[in-house]
Amino acid sequence: MDPEFVSAVARVAHGERVNVARFCRGHGLSRDTFYKYVARFRAEGADGFTRRSTAPHRRPTAFGASVAEAVLRARKELADEGLDNGPISIRWRLEDAGLVPPPSQSSVYRILRARGQIVPQPRKKPKTRRRFEYADPNGCWQIDGMEHCLADGTKVCIIQILDDHSRLSIGCHAAASENSADTWAALRQAFAGHGLPVRILSDNGLAFSGKHRGRMVETERRLAERGITAIASSPRHPQTCGKDERSHQTLQKWLAARPPADTLPALQQLLDDYQNVYNNRRHQSLDGQTPRQRYDARPKAAPTTGPRRPSGVTARPVSATGVIAFSGCSIVLGRQWAGRTATVYWQNDRVTVMIGDTLARQLTLDRSVRYQRLTNQKPSTKS
Repeated sequence: MDPEFVSAVARVAHGERVNVARFCRGHGLSRDTFYKYVARFRAEGADGFTRRSTAPHRRPTAFGASVAEAVLRARKELADEGLDNGPISIRWRLEDAGLVPPPSQSSVYRILRARGQIVPQPRKKPKTRRRFEYADPNGCWQIDGMEHCLADGTKVCIIQILDDHSRLSIGCHAAASENSADTWAALRQAFAGHGLPVRILSDNGLAFSGKHRGRMVETERRLAERGITAIASSPRHPQTCGKDERSHQTLQKWLAARPPADTLPALQQLLDDYQNVYNNRRHQSLDGQTPRQRYDARPKAAPTTGPRRPSGVTARPVSATGVIAFSGCSIVLGRQWAGRTATVYWQNDRVTVMIGDTLARQLTLDRSVRYQRLTNQKPSTKS
């Protein structure tokens, strides 16, 4: 507050003669404003100079207590069901319940904030990022395993398969552990219900991929036989499989709201119930569509080639007994190569092993045994 203005108002309020018009012209004020403060000073004294709130006395668009109560009730119901209970989900719940008009997302947020249900955390405000997704359903599936505990504390694994385009939960499989047999069982069930995808993205768990270890695991081999491309994220880069990683949180929250399962079959029943709820519930990343609606809206992509023949090259140390480990097998080379480094060239199960410029062994892996013994053929030597 301008000190000269305060002085002039106080003097006029006490009856002194002041040229108000000239004072207001010199200070860029209207006489209405000047006399408004004179009236306030006479009524309130120095408190009359305190600024008043500019908020309107009436808010014709504000929601009443009944709407606030409905918002809080919806938030609790969603939490009890193990579902997301943020402002968007609450608004959808109220809209589905027939509340007309439903409060906007920002109105729901203000109600929750005013009642202490939400504490603002500006640092956690999401940054605008470009989301990548495949153009068509079945263009890519993401697969990953999530650790879970049964009622008695036994650790098991839930293998989740998610369609990258639609976020549809293709499969939730209860397994004893993250292993090749259960992974393939989950995939076979997914193929039966949704067809073959073009590619499958995973992390570097050995149940899914051996790409970054210079080998092909059983799952990759079986996918290649069906023309499906197996791709893997870079080591220590879980963001690549971000959609599946995020779906773990949704599933964990849903399971936590229910009594823990005693057995794997009981857990599988819970997972089947979850899939039905998740796939038919509106999704924030899909502009309010359900994953099922998004998945069914476009034609499905499919592999365009026949069986594939993945190949690669990797280095393996030769043990003191003349053996190298490769693709789950022990390949015998002979003691004369002990302590050397072998270069393995492979395509599917066909393998050539070189020691420097020398052909040490050529074979097709026999998957029925682990130990690949030497045949009577002698390795040829570069002349």
